Amino acid sequence: MNKMRKWVTKRAAVYGAGAVLAILPVLGGCAGGNAGDNAASGSNSNDGGEPVTITYYTIDSPDRTFVEQLIPDFEKKHPNIKVKVATAPYEQFDSKLQTMIAGGSAPDVTSHFGYGGFAEYYNKDMLLDLTDMLSEDGFKASDYNIPDSVMDIYKVNGRTYGVPVNSYVTLMLYNKDLFDKANVPYPPSDYNDKSWTFDKMVEYAKKLTILSDDPSKQQYGVDFTWAERDNKPLYFGAKTYSDDTWTNGGVPSETYFDSPETIAAYHKFYDLIFKDNVSPTAEWSKSVAGQGGDPFVTGKVAMSVGGSWILAGSNDFGFNVGVAAVPAGGNDKVRSILYVDPLFVLKDSKHPKEALQWIKYLIDTDVQKKSIELSGGNPPVNQVAAEDYYGHFNGVDAQDVKNVYQGAFAYGYESFNHLITNYSQINDLFINEMQPIENGTKSIEEVMPGIQSKMNELLQRSKK
Repeated sequence: MNKMRKWVTKRAAVYGAGAVLAILPVLGGCAGGNAGDNAASGSNSNDGGEPVTITYYTIDSPDRTFVEQLIPDFEKKHPNIKVKVATAPYEQFDSKLQTMIAGGSAPDVTSHFGYGGFAEYYNKDMLLDLTDMLSEDGFKASDYNIPDSVMDIYKVNGRTYGVPVNSYVTLMLYNKDLFDKANVPYPPSDYNDKSWTFDKMVEYAKKLTILSDDPSKQQYGVDFTWAERDNKPLYFGAKTYSDDTWTNGGVPSETYFDSPETIAAYHKFYDLIFKDNVSPTAEWSKSVAGQGGDPFVTGKVAMSVGGSWILAGSNDFGFNVGVAAVPAGGNDKVRSILYVDPLFVLKDSKHPKEALQWIKYLIDTDVQKKSIELSGGNPPVNQVAAEDYYGHFNGVDAQDVKNVYQGAFAYGYESFNHLITNYSQINDLFINEMQPIENGTKSIEEVMPGIQSKMNELLQRSKK
């Protein structure tokens, strides 16, 4: 999780019946990490021993700091374990974590809540191998209603380095009031509805767009916020990273950002803005945001595709909102990006066993149910608790939310930002280099060769 989350400052399953998680890369042999490092050896007391204090490090945001409200109950059940919460703003999360580790005050439990992802943490040898400690504890993912496929996301060569706590997916929100006014049918939530395609979405968006010289009357059909910029081509079937990325510790040997397939895929996205005129420009969105928040929230965009954290604010929207499937884009395997947030015990933790008790508490069914409300709508990884999550949002059909989650799990792919090393640098590269495309001053063909060249340089540095 660590995404640029809008609306909620930031970020599978049981999937109900018959659903299958189609694509979930598990990293193979990695350069860093110490398989065999065992948290159990040398760890301190458990319940009944000497009192210890563990530190939980997270983002300074209400959807994360709500855990402070859970601490009294945890400490009552574990009287020898005190929990301290340390926080940092999203932008400072990674740098502060590195400072804490370098200063000998590493937190015990955290996640990749900043820009850096699992692969980056792993390759920096920051994470404790939890495998033996989990075995000694008798930990079973099924006891917490976590499917094995989800637990496998953060395994390397069969060793476990993270325990999932939240499972975000990509979904579409739509403004029912604007659809009713334009007499356009609502988009489906069922991923098996073959009529719901990218082209159909554009057709709807044209009917929902109002172009006007008067900014107060301007309205757009869709804001297709599809994950991070390097993820986008995958939606149309264009490969951007070599296949060995997922067996090489998140270090791709090749990238293909200047390929004809990738350039064609980016055209599909940017045509929404500059050719079809159904999506807002970055400049227009920025202007509207400055006047009253996100354009979709202000009712000036009919459909918005993004991470499911955007659903968290829906109870406060000033219009009726629906949830729909991400339309089929041409890749028959990928229609959703997943953002499964794990909890890590850092290698420098002084109390790993006690840290595990805190993790187990946070994924308990009752605690995960309670956390939905306290967090404002974080999706639990515990799939019994997830049934409560589906019905959490006022006016939104719970079955639609469940359908979208099941479809996302079936057609989902864990986000690149979790599984590719040095992702914070990659993300900055794309944000900076693609600005000329997004403000309309350069073509995709002019920009992508430069990105490909800089990616090669960045990856070469990563391999040293």
